[in-house]
Amino acid sequence: MPEAQFLPKKYSNQFPEGSVTWKSPSNIALVKYWGKFEHQLPCNASVSFTLSNCHTTTKLSYNIKSTEGFEFEVYLDGERETGFEPKIIQFFERIEAYMPFLKNYAFRIETSNSFPHSSGIASSASGMSALALCLMSVEKELLGEQISETEFKQKASFLARLGSGSACRSVEGPLIVWGEHPQIEGSNDLFGTKYPYDIHPNFSNYQDTILLVDKGEKQVSSTAGHGLMRDHPYAEDRFGTANLNLKKLVNIFKSGDLKSFIELVESEALQLHGMMMTSVPYYILMKPNTLEIINRIWQFRKENGSHLCFTLDAGANVHVLYPENESSIVVPFIKSELAKFCKNGSFIEDRVGLGASQV
Repeated sequence: MPEAQFLPKKYSNQFPEGSVTWKSPSNIALVKYWGKFEHQLPCNASVSFTLSNCHTTTKLSYNIKSTEGFEFEVYLDGERETGFEPKIIQFFERIEAYMPFLKNYAFRIETSNSFPHSSGIASSASGMSALALCLMSVEKELLGEQISETEFKQKASFLARLGSGSACRSVEGPLIVWGEHPQIEGSNDLFGTKYPYDIHPNFSNYQDTILLVDKGEKQVSSTAGHGLMRDHPYAEDRFGTANLNLKKLVNIFKSGDLKSFIELVESEALQLHGMMMTSVPYYILMKPNTLEIINRIWQFRKENGSHLCFTLDAGANVHVLYPENESSIVVPFIKSELAKFCKNGSFIEDRVGLGASQV
């Protein structure tokens, strides 16, 4: 099995205690992953921009113990957060074979986000990737031997995937592919890989302003939404279209064709929500203000010849993507015309980033 490459060698070192800190960003998919097989494997390939300002910082402290089982506490912004613990237990259970030291230590997981916890931005990608990277740093010390940067990041991405699928795309940047695709060299289902081909300067330092339309809890979680794709009447067509769109993006990234980029990215966003609206049971995560923002973006683009576009995650918030050289016209438009459709006028200015870093 290919997963066997991530089973560690025998640990040669032992540390009674220690700590490590990593900062890992969120990401926004351009071609969406929606639908998964067992073991967090994607039904189609996806590609994402890694973000910069929206990130999670996680400090992992560990002390050796003699008791059995997993032992940890989670703190969010300094406060004990027991609500996160079931997901961490599930994560540890999934990765125990690849991280056999987990039951040898008691862990204190201290995490904080650069964006408000109730902002409606999912922190699973940034949070799980940050934790996976911390665990990799611990294992690197326990092994007592040199691990290449490539091996370190591949295994971190592999582990992060088992916590949250999209988290495997947050370890590196700026453009990450996840899922095996015949046109993308090195792509695979087990971990995210850096996009390997030419990228036109048009896409360098791309901007992403995240409009916080709704800060409440989603009525249908992403995990449940992925599950509904198993019996979805249009699932196979959707998976095929996503893989075809990723093939098209190879030429778009090379040529710098912003018009085609806009059409593809917006279509992908609407298809994602179309799958939700046609699942059984059906549901809608967009809000009236989501649609109002989309229509305003279309109108502005038509009137100004701008290359701004939108994409959506599995929620109501809108990501406004645009080239850096259009910031002087797009940012005032966002502040004057779009912010009023956000919850309390809230939005976050972000841009494409380079991935996680150790603090």
